[in-house]
Amino acid sequence: MASQGPFALPGHVHSVVTPLSQRLVLDRRGSTVWDVRTSDGRFAVKLGYPSRTHSWTAWAPAREAAILRQLIPEEVRFGEWEEGTWSAQPWHEGESLFTLWEPHRHAKEPAAPDLDEALSCAAALAKLHQDGWAHGDVQPNHFVIGPSETFLIDLALARGGEVPEAYDFRYRGCLVHYEAPEISRSILESGTAVPTKEADVYALGASLFLSATGWRHVSYPDDASRKDQRQAIVDKPHRPVNVPGRQGKLIEQMMSRNPADRPSSAEVCQELRAAR
Repeated sequence: MASQGPFALPGHVHSVVTPLSQRLVLDRRGSTVWDVRTSDGRFAVKLGYPSRTHSWTAWAPAREAAILRQLIPEEVRFGEWEEGTWSAQPWHEGESLFTLWEPHRHAKEPAAPDLDEALSCAAALAKLHQDGWAHGDVQPNHFVIGPSETFLIDLALARGGEVPEAYDFRYRGCLVHYEAPEISRSILESGTAVPTKEADVYALGASLFLSATGWRHVSYPDDASRKDQRQAIVDKPHRPVNVPGRQGKLIEQMMSRNPADRPSSAEVCQELRAAR
């Protein structure tokens, strides 16, 4: 049976991180996350454990840490504990894209979203792509928009470089509300898929659309099974994009069903800069 959180910081993790204070941020789907302040700074400490439906969540913190060590100069620590793996990475202060756009969100008459904020999200994704990685789990809550920089977080599902075999696992899709049709199709047919930069661009378009309107990119009942949700994404066109201005047309292109018809993340940045 799957372990159940939330979990306190294990003793040996506590001795490595040496918190001055700690705050529980979330506990769901096999991950307990703490906001930890230490004499060396502020860190997000993640504890992975088997969820009710997936065992790979136990290895996700270590897998993400191994990726982050290839991408950022700051120190990232990770290791194992009795339920899975843990990691400590720099904390990023800010608001998620979804939260930041909430005051202007409207299903039928959305306001034109802030182009600088949209550009900052696209730029964070383009930087990851330039470094050779596909994120695999792009969603509004994974863009943290801070005072001076926007961060793309939660890289546990990313593909593009070396990952220790002991902590690696097969990609079985992401949060379906942002999943590209080709990813959903592959999951339905084989149970797995390969994250791509093109699918990331689709997910960024779906993220901008949902953050501006509150609508998922494809219509399906709230209580639909994960399989039925993916089948709807495969079978049905995305909802009409009613976001005003050039950003709406860009989102339409980003959510093209054919991956080859989507702009690259760098091209998305170019278009958003031109629209400012």
